[in-house]
Amino acid sequence: MPQSMLLRLLEQANPAQAILKKGPRTDLGIADTVPFPFLALVDQVEMKKALILALINPRVGGVLLIGPRGTGKTTAVRGLVELLPTVRRSLCPYGCTEEAAEAWGMDGICSDCAVKMGMGEPLTAPDRMRLIELPLNARLEDVVGGVDERVALEQQKVRLSQGILARADQNLLYVDEVNLLDEAIINALLDAAAQGQYTVRRGPMVSTYRSRIVLVGSMNPEEGPLRAQILDRFGLRVVVRGLRNLKKRLLVAQRVQAYQANPYAFSAAYAQATAEAAAELAQARRRLPRVRLTREAERTALALIQELGIETHRAELVLFEAARAHAAADDRERAGVSDVRAVAPMVLRQRRSQFIADYLAAADREDARIQEAIEKTRRARKR
Repeated sequence: MPQSMLLRLLEQANPAQAILKKGPRTDLGIADTVPFPFLALVDQVEMKKALILALINPRVGGVLLIGPRGTGKTTAVRGLVELLPTVRRSLCPYGCTEEAAEAWGMDGICSDCAVKMGMGEPLTAPDRMRLIELPLNARLEDVVGGVDERVALEQQKVRLSQGILARADQNLLYVDEVNLLDEAIINALLDAAAQGQYTVRRGPMVSTYRSRIVLVGSMNPEEGPLRAQILDRFGLRVVVRGLRNLKKRLLVAQRVQAYQANPYAFSAAYAQATAEAAAELAQARRRLPRVRLTREAERTALALIQELGIETHRAELVLFEAARAHAAADDRERAGVSDVRAVAPMVLRQRRSQFIADYLAAADREDARIQEAIEKTRRARKR
């Protein structure tokens, strides 16, 4: 079956030969602000595909990239900036939307927005999704929000301010070295990502913020493991390895050198392909609500889960959503067996748990022993 342009772009090497010529590097004395183009990444097809699927369908549940340093994890995430789609964003500092007004009435929006709605003015406007990074040194107050210190000092008023999670609403939130984050921040992050909103309480003041985020984390396993609770919250897991093909490794080095020499020219060489990929991604997001799984695809997904002895029901939920996203990316409205098989490794490699398997086996043995005792006492009473 022929692939869509989006999937082909992810798998192409797409070399920018015009700017790979050797020459002296000119140091302009300024910081590079242009990200390394996403489509310039050599190989790493599964990583690129996982990130694209998460953008097409946020219900996939985000992506965790695990691998050694220098394999392109952070570069890939930051390179997504030029592919990010357009969303409807609130014009209100409190995040009021027409959706909130429809769901909860005028009590669900602030007084200023209630007046705007009465006058027929919009509460939201189209805006491009952004990449928000959560730094390792962030405090819990920075992440969830807290008392606005500037307002408190300047105006002698106490007011709650938005945190990183609220500002990340309808954006891509990236956490590098997620396994090194403070436990309290991890818990807040997971709750907000799972529920799509969170509540901040500071004394008598309470504020609820939306946090509909596409969560992407990356980590180096040498620096410590990730708690199973956190691991299970990511929809897709990709093991990112260094390339084995020597020609491809050489191409990586050449592209990095070309980018460092002139990031603007390097990015321009990929501008047309990037624009095409961004348009395809936006179309895939619009197509997604119409995509349905075939019965055969559903049966195949469930058979895979049963064969692997996976207990969590998140496995089939994520597998279904990822397969739908893959079909949408491939310009189709029916997700079939091929889509399930294409995303299954990313979904299922983190759902198996030897600890749970051993625990349940021990529980089964214990239950069998209890039933044996029950039968034994029943027979004894009949005598």
